[in-house]
Amino acid sequence: MRRAAAGVVLCAAAAVTLTTLTTGALANASPPPSVSGQKYSDAQTALTGAGFTSVVSTVVGDKKAWPDCLVTNVVSRTLPAVENSAGSPTNEALVSLNCFGTEASNKGAGYSAGSPEGQSLAAAASSSSAAAAASSSAAAPAG
Repeated sequence: MRRAAAGVVLCAAAAVTLTTLTTGALANASPPPSVSGQKYSDAQTALTGAGFTSVVSTVVGDKKAWPDCLVTNVVSRTLPAVENSAGSPTNEALVSLNCFGTEASNKGAGYSAGSPEGQSLAAAASSSSAAAAASSSAAAPAG
C-alpha cells in the first residue's frame, strides 16, 4: 500500500513539473510583431512595446544610418535567465537591416526597382524632385 501511495505522489509531482515546464516554454514562444519593411527606428519602437529587445544581427549596405535602414527579417529568441539568479528570461528580436540608400543601377548595388523598397525610393525621389521644382518656380521672381 505504501508503494502504491509513493507511486501516486511521484506521478503527481512529475505531472506538475511537466506542466510547469511546458507552460513556461509556451509563454515565451510568442512571435515578435511584423515589422519587415519598416525603418529600424520605427521597428525598434514596436518591438520594445511588445516586450522584445531588438538586436541587429545582419546589415547589408552602408549608405544609411541604422535608424533609417529598412528591416528585412526578424527572428525571435528567448535567452534564459542567468543561472542561480532571480532574473527572468529575455525575449530578443534578431533584426536584419538593408542599408542601401538607392535603387540598384549599373553603377552600384541597391534596391531592385521591382521590390517594394525600390518602388518606395522611386516614389520618394519623384515627389522630392517635384517639390524642389515647385519651390524653385515659386522662388523665381515674376517677370
